[in-house]
Amino acid sequence: MKTKNSFLLILCLLLFSSLHAQNEPVKILAIGNSFADDGIEYLDEIAISAGKHIIVANTYIGGCSIQRHLDNARHDKHDYKYRKNIDGKYTEEKGKSLLEALKDEEWDYIVFQQASSFAGQYSSYFPELTELMEYVKANANNPNVKYAMQQTWAYAKDSNHPGFFRYGKNQKAMYEDVVFSYDKAAQKQNISIVIPTGTAIQNGRSSSLGDTFCRDGYHLDLKYGRYTAACAWFETFFGESPIGITYRPEGVTDEQASIAQHAAHFAILRPTSVTDMSNF
Repeated sequence: MKTKNSFLLILCLLLFSSLHAQNEPVKILAIGNSFADDGIEYLDEIAISAGKHIIVANTYIGGCSIQRHLDNARHDKHDYKYRKNIDGKYTEEKGKSLLEALKDEEWDYIVFQQASSFAGQYSSYFPELTELMEYVKANANNPNVKYAMQQTWAYAKDSNHPGFFRYGKNQKAMYEDVVFSYDKAAQKQNISIVIPTGTAIQNGRSSSLGDTFCRDGYHLDLKYGRYTAACAWFETFFGESPIGITYRPEGVTDEQASIAQHAAHFAILRPTSVTDMSNF
């Protein structure tokens, strides 16, 4: 009888532990800029609608490069806006340091990215990314934290961003250079997770929505542009397709939501090449 009771007790404890683990939030920190903001804006709503718990934060400085993040780390500069969302509850604090952000939670994932105009120039990542990662690893609370990179997107074809001239003002060339650079940088740093946001946006551009995914030539459209990016983040970190997710931002039509969800899912399936969506 004691043996049976012990077995049942162990089974109950394992079940409780499993349920507890399922209810634990996924904690994601972006060491980013406005492109990280674009990527995560709707991530919490998507996760909540799928029954997930999430904590997502961004160390925000507009246009911040890997080089500037490293300089901030070296000198413990309090230059960031620290934007944090816990299951839909948003806060923003000014004058925060990278170290404070790293120590704020036991992050499950920490995401790096290069400033968008340099993202397609592989030489711009090193040696600073290596040192920045060493700093992050030395100060992360979670010994099992995983690292990721957000593959940023090419600018709109008519973009006037000065960085676009680095790619001959050619969207296709910029996209290909960005994909190559992120993939190669991730391999060099042994980062196994690359969020294919850039490919998701490029997929969407091949649909009936065309080249309308940016609001100013480089930042994402506030509705379906950001929604597409968040769908790519969602599937990357939760391993579930966003196709059929019930949440959509106000003003996003059923057709736009379907295109965004499929564009993101196809990017997960083929992260380094465009999936033709001309039938959408």
